[in-house]
This record gives sequence, structure tokens and C-alpha cells, in this order.
Amino acid sequence: MEYFFAALQSYADFSGRATRQEYWMFVLVSSLIFAVLLIVSLLIRILVLLLPIVLLLLVIPNISIVARRLHDTDRSGWWQLISIVPYIGGIFLIVLLVQDSHDENIYGPRPWLA
Repeated sequence: MEYFFAALQSYADFSGRATRQEYWMFVLVSSLIFAVLLIVSLLIRILVLLLPIVLLLLVIPNISIVARRLHDTDRSGWWQLISIVPYIGGIFLIVLLVQDSHDENIYGPRPWLA
């Protein structure tokens, strides 16, 4: 949970780097929150409006952590626009996000060494 809250605290910070663990833990916790809210909203029709609100609140933190993760692989954050390309774009973005970190690049030193 600490990675999720750390990403939320730096929700508008598009500079710096994010480790693989930091990114994937954010994705995991976001997905779990979404799944729980979806199940609860299907069972209790009251929370139908809560689901889109939570999704909108997580859009900017998601974009920023993807940009920081791409910085960690020595790529610009603009590479996330590749996901606009149907089918291949999303797969290519996942491949970029899974790659290993570089020691030091123009975006700074490795996050766990800084």
C-alpha cells in the first residue's frame, strides 16, 4: 500500500523515476480497488456513481507513474501515447514498462540509490 500512497502523493509529478515494483504495485492496488468497487456496485446499485469518480481520480496518478516508469527505462513519458495505436500499441507499452532499469540517465539516478 505504501507504493500506492506514494504514487498518489506525487500524482502530478511527471519528473523523476519509478521502479518496476513501485509501478506494478500501484497497478495491482488500483485494479483491486476497481474490482471491489465493481463487485459492490453490481450487488448494491447505490455505488454506481462512485466507480466513475474513482476512475477519474486515478487517471492523473496513473499517467504520471507511467511517465516516471518510462523515465526509469530511459524513455520519454510521451511514449505512453503509443497505446493509442490499436492492438499493438498497448502490447508495446507493456513491453516498455516491463524492461529493466538503467543505472543513471538524463532523468536522474536509480530511485533506490538516490
